Amino acid sequence: MNIAQIEANLQKIINPLSKESFIYDLMSSYNLPKASITRLQKGNLNLSKVKGEIDWKKKLFFKEVSSEEVYEIFAAAISNGSTTKHDPRFVIITDYQVLLAYDTKTKDTLNIPIENTAKHFDFFLPWAGMEKTQHQNENPADVKAAERMAKLYDEIEKDNPTNTTEEIHNLNVFLSRLLFCFFAEDTGIFLPKGLFTNAIASHTQEDGSHLNTYLDKLFKVLNTEIRQKDLPVHYNIFPYVNGGLFANSINIPSFTRKSRQAIIDSGKEDWSAINPDIFGSMIQAVISPEHRGSWGMHYTSVPNIMKVIRPLFLDELYEEFEKAKQDPQKLKKLLGRIAKIKIFDPACGSGNFLIIAYKELRLLELKILTELKGSFSGTTGFEEKQTALFSKTQLSLATTTASFQIPLFSCIELQNFYGIELDDFAHEIAILSLWLAQHQMNIKFKEIVGHLIPSLPLKAGGNIIQGNSTRINWEDVFFLLPSDELYILGNPPYLGYSMQSAAQKKDLAFVFKGVKGYKNLDYIACWFLKAAKFIKNKNSKFAFVSTNSICQGEQIAILWPHIFKNYLEIGFAHTSFKWDNNAKSKAAVICIIVGVRNSNNSEKYLFSEKYTHQVSNINPYLVKGKTNFIERRNRPLSNVQPIIRGTGFSDNGNLNLTSLERNDILSKYSGASSLIKKVVGSYELINKQERWCYWITVDNYEQALNIPEIERRIRLVKEFRLKSEKKTTKQSAQIPFKPSEDRFNPQNSIVIPRVSSERRKYIPIDFVSGNTVIIDSAQAIYNPETWVFAVVTSYMHMVWVKAVAGRLKSDYRYSSALCYNNFPFPFITDKQKQQLDSHVMEIMQEREHYPEKTLSQLYDPIKIPAGLKEAHYRLDLEIEYCYRSKPFETDEERLEYLFKLYEEMIAAEKAKGTLFTTEVKSQKKKK
Repeated sequence: MNIAQIEANLQKIINPLSKESFIYDLMSSYNLPKASITRLQKGNLNLSKVKGEIDWKKKLFFKEVSSEEVYEIFAAAISNGSTTKHDPRFVIITDYQVLLAYDTKTKDTLNIPIENTAKHFDFFLPWAGMEKTQHQNENPADVKAAERMAKLYDEIEKDNPTNTTEEIHNLNVFLSRLLFCFFAEDTGIFLPKGLFTNAIASHTQEDGSHLNTYLDKLFKVLNTEIRQKDLPVHYNIFPYVNGGLFANSINIPSFTRKSRQAIIDSGKEDWSAINPDIFGSMIQAVISPEHRGSWGMHYTSVPNIMKVIRPLFLDELYEEFEKAKQDPQKLKKLLGRIAKIKIFDPACGSGNFLIIAYKELRLLELKILTELKGSFSGTTGFEEKQTALFSKTQLSLATTTASFQIPLFSCIELQNFYGIELDDFAHEIAILSLWLAQHQMNIKFKEIVGHLIPSLPLKAGGNIIQGNSTRINWEDVFFLLPSDELYILGNPPYLGYSMQSAAQKKDLAFVFKGVKGYKNLDYIACWFLKAAKFIKNKNSKFAFVSTNSICQGEQIAILWPHIFKNYLEIGFAHTSFKWDNNAKSKAAVICIIVGVRNSNNSEKYLFSEKYTHQVSNINPYLVKGKTNFIERRNRPLSNVQPIIRGTGFSDNGNLNLTSLERNDILSKYSGASSLIKKVVGSYELINKQERWCYWITVDNYEQALNIPEIERRIRLVKEFRLKSEKKTTKQSAQIPFKPSEDRFNPQNSIVIPRVSSERRKYIPIDFVSGNTVIIDSAQAIYNPETWVFAVVTSYMHMVWVKAVAGRLKSDYRYSSALCYNNFPFPFITDKQKQQLDSHVMEIMQEREHYPEKTLSQLYDPIKIPAGLKEAHYRLDLEIEYCYRSKPFETDEERLEYLFKLYEEMIAAEKAKGTLFTTEVKSQKKKK
């Protein structure tokens, strides 16, 4: 359901208004399920038994009241927890004269005459799955403008369906031109104010039939510098725009009375307050209705962009600015430095990073000019100096004398902002948005200088090119002088290998040619490696927003050695944080930000949600400490028992049995029990599911063949394995009654799932009795000492797993070679082992209080029983006392300690190996 439909629905329920059905009609207007609304009307879903009151869990608290008490009851309803204890999204109180509403998520309130409900349709948009993205620095006008453009797009598309790529592109370009005209008439580019909207209202037919012809002519006029003498005044009043925005002819859509009016209504908004950095995101959301509830997926919020640009270059510039205050020469030198800064986003999308970087540099420039203006405002002849303003070509701040003259033009050129974007329309929007940002900043410049930099004709909005960033030679994009500073930044596409298209896999192969294991890398690794090679020995740095997977698991040892070999280092990093926006469908990723630079002695910073740490070194796991690559090893580093991957069947399910199938076979062949064993893997362990397998040996093979169903399954296994392209699987077709990878051990074991949800604080681990086949979706520690269970189930171990494990989507991928065998655990005494044993028993006893619950239910992060949670807490403390006498306060502190211990243990292991080798050689010499 689109916005135009919602508004039309609301108009219908107000005129006329039915008190009996109003609230149900209101919800229906947003396309809430009819069956649910019917159940609500009948009382099945209504948790309130009070007449005139509705309490629908998670959705709505509604109450109809008298006019005398409407405001009092509303105030009580939104402040009284017992009234809204079922967590409704909206609280609505009405006397059918006024409508009072409260959004419990955004804390927004609504107080309107009930007949104006349609005008405020946006308040209840979450019912339609359309959350309004809210950012820390979000401008309310941006959201309003986006909603208006979405409504306009819906109206135009009704009569201009877009079925081909060309038609979609055509309508997108038309929309971007409208956006420019709305902006231009509200910001002094078109004069008088409202010129474009008033021209449409005055010079086109009300039924919309003439509007496409008028706009086609107007767009041609905006692209014409030398006008025809007989051009009508209502066209000629528009200035020459150029800049490529109106250069190409497009098919102007046809209009109706309603869509024409929608354009006029849109033009009545105040577009001067709109931030250009949302234009691209807004248009992407508008043209993709299925994405309108998740604008944040298209839009990198200003706070997140600032997390990149501040430590990359902006903080340093502001530090220099603070030191230069009261010293005009230093301030002029800083202006000269800023003039030579170049910004490059190699996957720029619609230009958000470039726009914010541009605006922040312009704001700093204005602060510098304000300081300089203040420095000279008391000197003789200042007014005369101000009239002798610099021309753009004369500006040479580095050599300016003490008699400073406020420059006429900004020293920050759009030509210093570079981008590459694969999508042609997004690249066009980036150019337009950069230009609009420049105009906005020029208006601010006028407040300081007293002169508005000419806006028209348009100049190119930065060096934005369309193409595949992984294939383009970045050296061809720039013209860099030795004195230039280049900062590469952005939010390139992530995409794990399984999510990559065939073309993207080829891009990865192209960038990582000759690199072993590159197929396991995320797509974003292309940009990290290209940037690393590019900045080597240049006055340059880069920082990207990324999924945290490139700093976890096996990707680290594949990617980061190739970055560091270019004599680079991590200068700053933001450790894992949730992608922060309030869109309904938040990007389902955990993000990091990594800033890389040429190695030097300046400060390095690690940012977490609560703290900023200055550190001596940041390793690729984004932890303070020496740079180490946790590589796969086949035996434990610590004094714990070996771990073994479970048995692999490669049988296409033919040797596996459900409980029902097992019972059926046993009812027919009582002797078949010796051919069947219980099976446990990750799913079975976590969800308490019974599963079985045929376990056939050479000794009972003939017995198995005498049972037709088993004989049939063995035959199917053989056929399946013979079709495999894997050599070892084909070879195992010769023994189709056995698992292809037999690692069965009849002893008791600790079983650890290989994949587990990242939502859980602890991986669900359990003891499993002997004679059970552990399959390869899990790993087992056979004949374990009890205290080992304490180690692997501890939070200390989980912190290590989070850092070094790979991911399957966002879930933990527990690897024996990376997680278990590399885990640094100190040598402990027998007394400490006994204490750990007692804590393990306590955990098992707490689990036994809930025999009906699965491990999945017991370790749900929200529903974990209090006793079990407390038992784990006590075990975690005991584990931490094994490391040191004082418990750790943060995960960063835990991880830092673990890496340091890891380094020490590796060094000790190597020293021991060296000593042993030396002794052997010495003995040989003696012989």
